[in-house]
Amino acid sequence: MIKATCFGEVLWDEFPTHKKIGGAPLNVAVRLESMQNEVAIISSVGMDDKGRELLEFMKKNKVDVKGVQIDALHKTGKVKVVLDETGSASYDIMKPRAWDKIQLTDVAQNLTKTADVFIYGSLASRDETSRNTLYSLLKLAKYKVFDVNLRKPYYDATILEHLMNEANFIKFNDDEIFEIAGLLGSDSKSLETTVLFIAHKTNSDCICVTLGSKGAILYFEGNFYYNPGYKITVADTVGAGDSFLGTLINKLVKKSDPQQAIDYACAMGALVASHEGANPKINETEIIALMSK
Repeated sequence: MIKATCFGEVLWDEFPTHKKIGGAPLNVAVRLESMQNEVAIISSVGMDDKGRELLEFMKKNKVDVKGVQIDALHKTGKVKVVLDETGSASYDIMKPRAWDKIQLTDVAQNLTKTADVFIYGSLASRDETSRNTLYSLLKLAKYKVFDVNLRKPYYDATILEHLMNEANFIKFNDDEIFEIAGLLGSDSKSLETTVLFIAHKTNSDCICVTLGSKGAILYFEGNFYYNPGYKITVADTVGAGDSFLGTLINKLVKKSDPQQAIDYACAMGALVASHEGANPKINETEIIALMSK
């Protein structure tokens, strides 16, 4: 078992026909907890019905909520999600929301210091309040996982570079790594060369890039590992990368073989994409069955 603390947005994804609970840090937390880990989240919700429902959801999924603050001034997070014909999502992220205003508290600091793994994304840095809290917590964390989550217009190169330099492990999708490498001066079209460029720039020896239906590439302690993806019918892609990351971190921190870890994580991500919403229940039997095809 590992102790993990996730930092950032908790919110409602509102689709044209329904709504689902989400937010990348929460999705990662729920997936990690489903693998028998001890997981806490540092975030904030509004003093409203949606906030209460979010707290109940987290408790039901056994995620520690003592780091979730209640904000009387700002509403609970909401994102309007639009799906294209392939199931890929685009997002309209309401602002400001409670998760933009996460305060630096003793509880947040203790949850960070006592965690084996501290997982954070880039979106929660769009507001100065949550960004300053995150910067302070990064100084306390033992092992830091940065989940790059570019959502225009909520990022800039300076903040991204700081968040990458703080990380022990960085996860991108393929569009994100090429965009950020370009901001930092790389014009390479080679994925491996770009990974090595980022590794050198950030002094990180653990970088993962997800490639959608084409799987993922993992650079871990000087070696590259590949998975070509698994064929599934996509329902929607919301949360698939988050479950992939939670699964990969679970495996790597527990010293699994890196190739086995990326294969297992890709199967998890594919299965999540084959269901609606960010947090479907997926069991090991389904994962093994998909991996064996």
